[in-house]
Amino acid sequence: DVELIESGGGWVQPGGSLRLSCAAAGFPFSATAMSWVRQPPGGEFELVSTITDDGRMTSTGPGMKNRFFTTRNNTINTMYLKLNRLRTDDTARYYCTVGWWSMVDAGRSPGTQVVVSS
Repeated sequence: DVELIESGGGWVQPGGSLRLSCAAAGFPFSATAMSWVRQPPGGEFELVSTITDDGRMTSTGPGMKNRFFTTRNNTINTMYLKLNRLRTDDTARYYCTVGWWSMVDAGRSPGTQVVVSS
């Protein structure tokens, strides 16, 4: 079974940074594109970023470009999301998903909460 466990969230002031991690198991991670999705309080799921299986290509959603950066380490089956210059509207629960620009099964993993507040 696919297992995804996110970590690294927390509280940060506006302008701060965090690095989220997604540990994956149960599928061929190194052959699979991955995505990050977030859900703000009371809001809809929103695609954040995506990365190819080899990590050579990424794409990031509007409003997050040049602030959020996605990487992966296939030797340890882990994907990362570096969040820079965080804003209050980045407050959300962040999830990883399997696939390119995919929201399939978004929310089924635990997610990690990011709160941006002064």
